[in-house]
Amino acid sequence: MFKGVLLGFACYAAYAISDAFVKLLDGSLPSYEVVFFGALLMLVAVPFLKKPQDRWREVVVARKPTIWLLRAFCGAAGNLTSVIAFTHLPMAEAFALIFLMPIFVTVLSVLLLREEVHWRRWTAVAVGFIGVLVVLRPGFRQLSQGHVAAILCGLTGAVSVISLRMAGPEEKRVTLYGAGVIGPLVAGGILMLPHFVWPSATQWGLIAGYGLLAGLAAILMMYSTRLAPVSAVAPTQYSQMLWAIGFGAWLFHSRVDAITWVGIALILASGLVTFIRWNQIASWRRRMRIV
Repeated sequence: MFKGVLLGFACYAAYAISDAFVKLLDGSLPSYEVVFFGALLMLVAVPFLKKPQDRWREVVVARKPTIWLLRAFCGAAGNLTSVIAFTHLPMAEAFALIFLMPIFVTVLSVLLLREEVHWRRWTAVAVGFIGVLVVLRPGFRQLSQGHVAAILCGLTGAVSVISLRMAGPEEKRVTLYGAGVIGPLVAGGILMLPHFVWPSATQWGLIAGYGLLAGLAAILMMYSTRLAPVSAVAPTQYSQMLWAIGFGAWLFHSRVDAITWVGIALILASGLVTFIRWNQIASWRRRMRIV
């Protein structure tokens, strides 16, 4: 299990570094274009995720086409909003708002899956909402499209998690991954055409870092969940905040004020409590569906 947890940390380190490459682009390329080329490079992970008995066509052919299309849409929307968020916000602030995903999962699981949620998890949701208000401070600071994009990224991530539960264990991993890559590939490819800009050599390098590291992260996540329970691997996601703080100070010289840190702490605490409560009441079979 120890190796699995270490791979989980490595997975989210790769994701964080991938996001740092997006931040380094600094909006010099259209977001649709970054999403398209990033998704194109993420296809390199497919051979590693494909089992010997899987067929190549199962990347796009699902047993539940509606769920596949939903994941494809979430992949497109999530990738685009994450690129916008990391372009316009300090990394720590962007991650804090994206980490609203466990809270959104709680709410959506009640609305869509009719799951029973007790008062402790609703309290965590309320604390997370207060944290968002502290970070955003509506009426006291100027809100940017980055804030909206980060919140929408967390929401689409939550819908994607719900879709995994709806897909159940019978849907293949390569199919679910394919939906998350084909969606942004198609959407980004279509939307980038009117304003396509040929990247420079430096921009190609940053795009390659973004896409290849995201693909590497997917591979690491697959192996980590083979070696350790999901309940042990999932909390390693919050290590991304440490990477965000480090990159923010080292590469981007960005500072997060004290009030924003309070909001970030509330959001992180809410997410961790939500996860812990869900882990305590969920069966192993339900947790496996998320993988």
